[in-house]
Amino acid sequence: MNHRVVLTGLGCVTPIGNSVEEAWNSLLKGKSGTNLATQIEPDWFCSKITAEVKNFDPSKYLAPKLIKKSDRFVHFAVAGSKMAVQDSGLNFAKEDSDLCGVLIGSGIGGLRTIEEQHKVLLEKGPGRISPFLIPMLIVNMAPGQVAIELGLKGPNNCVATACATGSHAIGDAFKIIQRGEAKVMLAGGTEACITPLAFGGFDAMKALSTHNEEPEKASRPFDKTRDGFVMGEGCGVVILEELQHALKRNAKIYCEMVGYGMTSDATHMTAPDPEGRGAARCMAIALKDAGVKPEEVNYINAHGTSTPLNDKVETIAIKKVFTEPIAKKLMVSSTKSMTGHLLGAAGGVEAIFTALAIKNEVAPPTINYRHPDPECDLDYVPNEPRQAKIKVALSDSLGFGGHNACICLKRFEG
Repeated sequence: MNHRVVLTGLGCVTPIGNSVEEAWNSLLKGKSGTNLATQIEPDWFCSKITAEVKNFDPSKYLAPKLIKKSDRFVHFAVAGSKMAVQDSGLNFAKEDSDLCGVLIGSGIGGLRTIEEQHKVLLEKGPGRISPFLIPMLIVNMAPGQVAIELGLKGPNNCVATACATGSHAIGDAFKIIQRGEAKVMLAGGTEACITPLAFGGFDAMKALSTHNEEPEKASRPFDKTRDGFVMGEGCGVVILEELQHALKRNAKIYCEMVGYGMTSDATHMTAPDPEGRGAARCMAIALKDAGVKPEEVNYINAHGTSTPLNDKVETIAIKKVFTEPIAKKLMVSSTKSMTGHLLGAAGGVEAIFTALAIKNEVAPPTINYRHPDPECDLDYVPNEPRQAKIKVALSDSLGFGGHNACICLKRFEG
């Protein structure tokens, strides 16, 4: 017997707000979080635009000594997790800690620390390298530190599947609860790698938008003039809870998680399968896992990176699964038009937005959509949010390496 799983807590740090309420309100206002870069020297690069987290104070969530001993991506993870716990009303002092776990991933992890300490090595020698270098840079320190902070001794793991990381983490945590191995899981993704080396790498790939004259309009998914993604940072964590456990404590329930799919394109290091077969199969698996028919889906939070190839291929994939006329009735939006691309954190943040779309009966918009592309011919909820009854929604994530992840969320109906 599979246990039912619900979402009972949300927490995030994003370029459009350092709380769920602030980020969601920014979404509904169509507020862009993309600006000229401040964490790197923009004159070094062709692209000069980032989506940075602003005014984040880690001391609200971590002790001063721990702030110095951990990387920014861990600061985000702890902050998002503590926000989600507060939102959920959980008191872990009253829970069986062996049945409460953490599954938070990161696409890149502590690259900021690596760059800083490499400079120390070259300029001052190996004797000046921080003894905390290794625990600061390893990707699994995000779920590790969250577990330490909250005293959670249940399943603990870390996913690293590039831009599919957050969705994979949530999907894997969902299956852990379904199997009865945990009652509560904190799950999502975190990323903080707007550094010269990481930004330079994406810039060298020509993957980033160079719409430098109007930074706030640089991320324009599905628009014919799209020219690349905007690199961002942040964190999104959800609390997944076994239904009976949630009902017993009279928890607030955002929605139910009912399906999860993951596939591989097995095609190319960075480019998606041009026919969208892996992404399509991933969505189909999530629907089958959920016991949901394509015509029951109302909304898709698309991966929607604003790169020419991704948006075209994702549109093809959606039309493979949701054939005519179903596909044309679907609402499909990319919240990356506002947050930029948060890499390993994207799936976590977008799961939160998808849950809120169901709960609040409103589809977030795709902003900066001005020039329709004949190859992207779906309803992308252009520029304005839309009030709509959303019973079932998908959130898609597609990562370098051909990794695809899809989660299916549904309005909770008891």
